Amino acid sequence: MIRLETILPLSRSLMNVPGSSKKKAIEEIAKLISREVPDLAEQIVYESLIAREKLGSTGFGNGIAIPHCRLQGCEWPVSALLHMDKPIDFDAIDCIPVDLLFVLLVPQAYIDVHLELLKQIASMLDRKEVRDKLRSASSNEALYQVVLDEQNGQ
Repeated sequence: MIRLETILPLSRSLMNVPGSSKKKAIEEIAKLISREVPDLAEQIVYESLIAREKLGSTGFGNGIAIPHCRLQGCEWPVSALLHMDKPIDFDAIDCIPVDLLFVLLVPQAYIDVHLELLKQIASMLDRKEVRDKLRSASSNEALYQVVLDEQNGQ
């Protein structure tokens, strides 16, 4: 089983990310991923995440969104965690604006891995104490540490 800390580095755990809309947030995600993973083109990441959103919002509820898709050209799962500078409308199922985005990109053929990683992310973010810790993180390092601590059962 792939664990989140193996696909989410500190460099993709960011606080105070600007974005005034779902589209702008996804643009920020695409920029970050393409900068960090040069094999993944910004435009392809953006278009793939937007296409997935058109199937149904990835707004999970409780101010959380989990933008995700299977992506051609992706060799290994890639993740990012963004705490937005202000909550944005993400068409979430509970209509609450989103300030935490946990991004997941996986290779086309990784159907089971995709579902398993989504389950790991969703079950972690479903817990109020985890959401509170993420929201109160004061730095990129602190944001990342919350995920590490959760993965290690602390």
